[in-house]
Amino acid sequence: MDKIKVLFICVHNSARSQMAEVFLNKYGGKHFVAESAGLEPGKLNPIVVDAMKEIGIDISSNKTKSVFDFYKEGRMFNYAITVCDESNAERCPIFPGVTERLHWSFKDPSALTGSYEDKLAGVRIIRDQIKDRIQEWLKEFAINSIGA
Repeated sequence: MDKIKVLFICVHNSARSQMAEVFLNKYGGKHFVAESAGLEPGKLNPIVVDAMKEIGIDISSNKTKSVFDFYKEGRMFNYAITVCDESNAERCPIFPGVTERLHWSFKDPSALTGSYEDKLAGVRIIRDQIKDRIQEWLKEFAINSIGA
């Protein structure tokens, strides 16, 4: 059986889509293969890297990728899931062969304000929301917490 291919898309591919990719590959890896990309790839958010390290996941060597490069390469995905806000989700391209396009809105970690600790606390909430959403989605496939 071929794995279900999922592309997570956000603005900079620096936080939300990176976390979603890691969680889907971790919990649904036997049945899914996830990638992530951004509309305007930026730099990996260091606070997100720290928040993921807290739960034993090192994304510090991840690179940000362009959704438009994937599109130009003719990459095929079963699902394209935007994890940015509605206005940016509308800018995401339509991928050929996508059987379903979903939108899961999560707050942008780069928009958090305050001290490092304040921002880290906010990222923890977003991280856990993304993890929970991935696990709920997997339940729809009767694939709850299956490791890679």
